[in-house]
Amino acid sequence: MNILEIIAKKRDNKELSKDEIEYFIKEYTNGNITDYQASALIMAIYIQGMNKEEITNLTLAMAHSGEMLDLSVFGKNVVDKHSTGGVGDKITLILMPIIASLGIPVAKMSGRGLGFTGGTIDKLESIPGYHTNVAIEDFIKNVQQVGISLIGQTLNLAPADKKIYALRDTISCTDSIPLIASSIMSKKIAAGANKIVLDVTCGNGAFMQTKEEARELAKVMNDIGKLAGKETVCIITNMNEPLGSAVGNNLEVIEAIKALKGQMQEDVEKVVLELGAYMIKIAGMGEDIEENKKKIQENIKNGKAYKKLVQLVENQGGDISYIENIEKFKKAKFKIPVICEKDGYIEEIPARKVGEISAKLGAGRMRKEDNIDETVGITILKKVSDEVNEGEILAYIHANDEKLGNDARDELNKIYKIGKEKVQKPNVILDIIK
Repeated sequence: MNILEIIAKKRDNKELSKDEIEYFIKEYTNGNITDYQASALIMAIYIQGMNKEEITNLTLAMAHSGEMLDLSVFGKNVVDKHSTGGVGDKITLILMPIIASLGIPVAKMSGRGLGFTGGTIDKLESIPGYHTNVAIEDFIKNVQQVGISLIGQTLNLAPADKKIYALRDTISCTDSIPLIASSIMSKKIAAGANKIVLDVTCGNGAFMQTKEEARELAKVMNDIGKLAGKETVCIITNMNEPLGSAVGNNLEVIEAIKALKGQMQEDVEKVVLELGAYMIKIAGMGEDIEENKKKIQENIKNGKAYKKLVQLVENQGGDISYIENIEKFKKAKFKIPVICEKDGYIEEIPARKVGEISAKLGAGRMRKEDNIDETVGITILKKVSDEVNEGEILAYIHANDEKLGNDARDELNKIYKIGKEKVQKPNVILDIIK
């Protein structure tokens, strides 16, 4: 077996065998296949595509290319949740303490933000003292002690995916369903869960721009899950406008704390309830989705979900006084209002543009080595379908540089599309693939 034969086979639109895919992944990870040879195969896959079996074999080979986390100590039903990314997506911070408060173990590794999308780990690290770099033994112990642990990706999970992901970016092969699906699912499988709920975002602030693309990706990931023996549910959510009100690291933490105290934005609540209800179901804790939503609402109302967040933060070295008193969080120097310039109704707030403006302020990073400013970002007061009047405040810019802040204000004002007719509030849950 050699790489030239494998490249030629896929170039000619023939199916690759399990052995051929495993050979490629193993030898490329070990450095025995060159980048230019791997590029040729990736390009052939991009052009010719892959069938379900090929995609599953690619996913499993990438998952097994590094360390595999064993979560069987928590029982037979270990559920993980993953989002394909977006703007203002603080769902993990809200949902995972809720799930843990219902007696379902939460052992989750999350990533950092890159570009216009935020990362859960950056947000958690804006809580003073919170440790995200935790040894696996302590990670497991934390879950056993308090039922939840949220950490950074400390294991060498799916190293083949890291290499292929970087390569895809350099040869314009990012938007390939087989390659995206295998990338996401290989990391989820390596992370140890046997049940997976995926939030597949779609719209201008997401990787999948249309509902059709998102549905196709969801169906492929669902098929991978079935063939790999991992029960998988994909929920397609709307990312045409930012989720919730806060975009930025400690701003989103503050919004999450308020949400767990019962002050939850309508769109955030819909995503939390839908994802959470399916997590409860596939964990074997309740078949009825509507009843599961009531369980979530009850644990927010009775304070158990909020208490679980406090336990999580305290157990990982965080200063819980910031959770108990959100006024303690460090604030940006400048809070600049974005003033509405005419009467009407909000028609559009492009999520991607909002994310890009927030990143320019320092809330995101353009390169992996960039530093994050935890205090800057945007608070959105008016969203799609809301009526607005001239002189009203649409949003606030939180900045530590006045010029950057004023530029961000002007830019945000330009992207708010205001019309004369009221538009319908967009649906947040677009489809469920199971």
